[in-house]
Amino acid sequence: MPRALWRRRRLTDSPRPAGRQWTGRLRAGGSFARQMLLVPVGRLRKADHSVATSTALPGLDPVELRAIEQAATAEPVEQPTPTTIPLLPGERTLDRRIKFALVQACTLSSLLLGMTAIFLAVTRNNPMYGALCLLACITFDGLDGALARKFGVASPFGVQMDSLGDMTSFGVAAPVVVFATLQGTVPTPVLIAACAMVACCAAVRLARFNVSPKDGRFFCGVPTTMAATVLAVTVLLKTTMGSALPAGAMVFGVVLLAIAMVSSFPYAKLAKVVKLPPTLFLLPLVGLVWNTQVTFGLLVLVYLLSGPIIWARQRKATARIA
Repeated sequence: MPRALWRRRRLTDSPRPAGRQWTGRLRAGGSFARQMLLVPVGRLRKADHSVATSTALPGLDPVELRAIEQAATAEPVEQPTPTTIPLLPGERTLDRRIKFALVQACTLSSLLLGMTAIFLAVTRNNPMYGALCLLACITFDGLDGALARKFGVASPFGVQMDSLGDMTSFGVAAPVVVFATLQGTVPTPVLIAACAMVACCAAVRLARFNVSPKDGRFFCGVPTTMAATVLAVTVLLKTTMGSALPAGAMVFGVVLLAIAMVSSFPYAKLAKVVKLPPTLFLLPLVGLVWNTQVTFGLLVLVYLLSGPIIWARQRKATARIA
């Protein structure tokens, strides 16, 4: 029976072998593309998936392919919960813990005394006792640092606690006591602005001190402890002896002290001042006996002016070297 035209036998001399070669390459390309996409086709369905992967990515080693497969199919690992940093670094023995607790107790005592100064100045309207509490705050503030260095229990936690205590005692309590002392003698808005300026400058001073490199010789600006001491002594002198200075001049001194806290002038530390020749202290002692208020005001003024003087001398020495 003759073969149908559409089922004609394909001969070697037919013009279609070139077309069959082209379609064969197209099918091969599609199979290779499916293998690159890791899609099992035909015989690959029966083969192992690792073999298909190695065939699809011939440029990688089987070990690397296996690692990729494990990473793709592995479950996400939960991150461990971060633990808090210990408050006391180093060896945590009972003896060191007791010493650390004693240092922190001094810091908290300074903070509580500052709060007491606020309550006494506001409720009983007697700023003298508030000023005495401020002087006690200054004592405990110096004691906690000295004990921390002596016991070897200084820590970042203690530094932050000391700053928070100083802000409460010297940045908030001191201007409140000054406000209670001068209230009614000057316009209230002016007094509020001056006392708020002390609080803001104290916050800036403490924050800058925490992030600045420490100098063993000078402070950068008047420290908050010194400013609180000056304010507390001024309040005591006014409440006990009366003040010869007008209230406006005292408000100007408060503003000047606040600006000095945030200035960049170098001020000598108390340890350096004590090492001066003893003969230099005779004149202030005689002045305190003669007129305490005037002598104290002059001493504060000399200390405030010492910063710009030291700064000018340092600049002059640097220019001479250059």
